[in-house]
Amino acid sequence: MRFTAAQIAQATGGEVVGDAGAVIDEVNIDSRIVEPGQLFVPIVAERDGHAFIGKAVDAGATVYLSSDTGTDVPGATIVRVADTALALADLGRAARTRLPDRVVGVTGSVGKTSTKDLLAGVLATTYPTAASEKSFNNELGLPMTLVNAPDDTEAVVLEMGARGVGHIELLCGIGRPTVGVITRVESVHLEMFGSLEAVSRAKGELIEALPDNGVAVLNADDPVVAAMSARTSAPVLTYGLSASADVYASAVSLDDELRASFRLHSPWGESDVQLGARGEHQVPNALAAAAAGGGVGVPVEQIVLGLRSAALSGLRMELVTTPGGVIVINDAYNANPTSMTAALNSLATLRAGRRIAVLGTMAELGDDSDAAHAGVTRTALDLGVEVIAVAAPAYGDGARHVDSVDAAVTALEDLTDGDAVLVKGSRVAALERVAQGLLG
Repeated sequence: MRFTAAQIAQATGGEVVGDAGAVIDEVNIDSRIVEPGQLFVPIVAERDGHAFIGKAVDAGATVYLSSDTGTDVPGATIVRVADTALALADLGRAARTRLPDRVVGVTGSVGKTSTKDLLAGVLATTYPTAASEKSFNNELGLPMTLVNAPDDTEAVVLEMGARGVGHIELLCGIGRPTVGVITRVESVHLEMFGSLEAVSRAKGELIEALPDNGVAVLNADDPVVAAMSARTSAPVLTYGLSASADVYASAVSLDDELRASFRLHSPWGESDVQLGARGEHQVPNALAAAAAGGGVGVPVEQIVLGLRSAALSGLRMELVTTPGGVIVINDAYNANPTSMTAALNSLATLRAGRRIAVLGTMAELGDDSDAAHAGVTRTALDLGVEVIAVAAPAYGDGARHVDSVDAAVTALEDLTDGDAVLVKGSRVAALERVAQGLLG
């Protein structure tokens, strides 16, 4: 979205030092990937981004924000602000005023990134659409999504994450969503939230923020989410696997590469759907995307097209077969008990000889962590799946334990044609390296 330095200063309460007419069309907070014509916003965190202003300017940044006069560098216009992170939020608010009221917020304990990706695919069939990149879902990523939306954008999908109560309320104050999607409320991230009730309270802030003429899209299969209908004055659309939902699926099946197909039922019509995304657990995410898309006017035939063609963010059920015939499923972006169970169920449906799950730690589970890890091992064994745990002793005696990625790759050297391996763990485990090792 195009802003002059003067407009940036007006939005942020800042002061221009240099050319007030200097123009930017995107914003970036990472100096390593700055491109010409962008606004660079140095964030003060563990490392002070002001130290990288020179690098950003060298890369072509036209304007940069600064709260530190001692870090000024020549070659670009400065917008002096009191706090660069707060200024970025203010710029996001200004960008939102230029967008139509077709802004969808997506949150939930699981499935929000995949739902965001599927919904972006659906909306893009009908409207020029912008969406959060990767999992840019916090007070920095969300305003970046708004500012980076092209000027002709007609629909926006904003993923919203939270580390506690009040965080999503803050994000809604920036993005002002008119449609809110909640996937599920689960006992994940309890180290941050403390209780399931707190998770529910936090996620429901999205629904409370909707205008009266908005749309709340709620998962009918999750009683906690379904009950959130009482927290909004906006019309409610429900989705799920039960025919009691407004948007639901029947005749769900998986092909040989774990891609789901189903019959879509909605207030706008019925149609057969073939997903490009893998795993039966993507069906509810697709239904959420269908409900939100239909709620803002996307025809059923375009919903079907968008669900099939949507590109999911990386490290999510990526299926590749090695030259030796071993099937590798790289689902290493993140993990919690719900997503672990879904991935194991998908693995179990594959036609394969041995089925092995290489699992890393599930982070931020709080006091239930050990029990949750042991439960995953029991689920895997019940499904006939061998477990190799990488630096994660909580998976218990039923798992084979190794202490490193290299050791996990070595443990898989006896794989043969027709075997299948799932690689999954929380982001801190970085288990995509196991998949990379298997694929050479």
